[in-house]
Amino acid sequence: MAAGALAGLKVLDLSRVLAGPWASQLLGDLGAEVIKVEKPGSGDDTRGWGPPWLADGSGAPTTDAAYFLCTNRNKRSLTVDMTQPDGQAILRELAAKADVVLENFKVGGLAAYGLDYASLAALNPRLVYCSITGFGQDGPYAARAGYDFLIQGMGGLMSVTGRAEGEEGAGPQKVGVALTDILTGLYAGNAILAALLHRERTGLGQHIDLALLDVQVACLANQAMNYLVSGSAPRRMGNGHPNIVPYQDFPTADGDMILAIGNDGQFARFCDIAGHADWARDERFASNAARVKHRAELLPLLRRATVMKTTAEWISALENAAVPCGPINDLAGVFADPQVMHRGLRIDLPHAAGGTAPQVANPIHFSATPIDHGRAPPLLGQDTEAVLKELGRNEAEIAALQARGIV
Repeated sequence: MAAGALAGLKVLDLSRVLAGPWASQLLGDLGAEVIKVEKPGSGDDTRGWGPPWLADGSGAPTTDAAYFLCTNRNKRSLTVDMTQPDGQAILRELAAKADVVLENFKVGGLAAYGLDYASLAALNPRLVYCSITGFGQDGPYAARAGYDFLIQGMGGLMSVTGRAEGEEGAGPQKVGVALTDILTGLYAGNAILAALLHRERTGLGQHIDLALLDVQVACLANQAMNYLVSGSAPRRMGNGHPNIVPYQDFPTADGDMILAIGNDGQFARFCDIAGHADWARDERFASNAARVKHRAELLPLLRRATVMKTTAEWISALENAAVPCGPINDLAGVFADPQVMHRGLRIDLPHAAGGTAPQVANPIHFSATPIDHGRAPPLLGQDTEAVLKELGRNEAEIAALQARGIV
């Protein structure tokens, strides 16, 4: 297999939980060497966020939760107590040779250990140092801790997610995954790559300041722009779309399906298949703008039509007419889907505890530098001795560090 696009890049990952580790896993998938620094004895908090737990080769549960497995592939685990001077010295040695440092401590939290940007940039001016916090390095909320659920609420996402007012079960609703953390990790990966390109031009690294709140607001996308253009705050619409109709779930004879009709031609073809060609000629429904305006009149008509066929019957008929539609899968359905299986999105990697660790594959497909998923998420401290030997420590020195609880 060809070397990854980031082969030769060294990343020192001081981050925990999700946003930072998501970014470093991405860099690792792209070929970078990632050293994940963890607290001796306990490690990343997410190792204990179970059940479910990974099984070892005999089928017995390990102490690593599925949550940890989702975001720590292609990393080496180094346990270091950064509160101790000798631990700090090890991390400074690694940072002096690294291309990237990634951290998500509270603002100023690493300065006391000499591991902040200013301290490490003095050792390594080429260092790209990415800090992820809830609210950023400055501002009235900078000292606050930030969590994905909190940020989904503060950043407006929950205001546009959930059933509409007046419906049963109405109220703000968080997204079913920690989406703000994931998006922040993706922004971090992009920012780090941009800073590395800048370094190639100038020879100098820089500090990247990323905040969960900033990312959440930035990712409101069309909903934010709807507000900025109109001055009216978007309301919760359940599965409906503020700018497109019909673009939501509909009941069928045996369940539900999604219609994602994006233009008038698709709507006309749907109407033909539904036996209501007249709807496409009705001035209330002939254009998307008209359908948005007359949403309340159109949706009941559609629901009365869609319940006349099963989900499979609708999908077969509509796909043949190039009308976007699909089922609402649970996770079992997702990983059994023929397209998901064909694209290889479920993989299994040999794990140090024995057996294998299931993984969701990186979705990027390169023609020249393919993704190598080779390293399963590591056991706690799995690579500590190897990393220390690479720094020049001998076995006696490593044993002494272990005896003192430094590593």
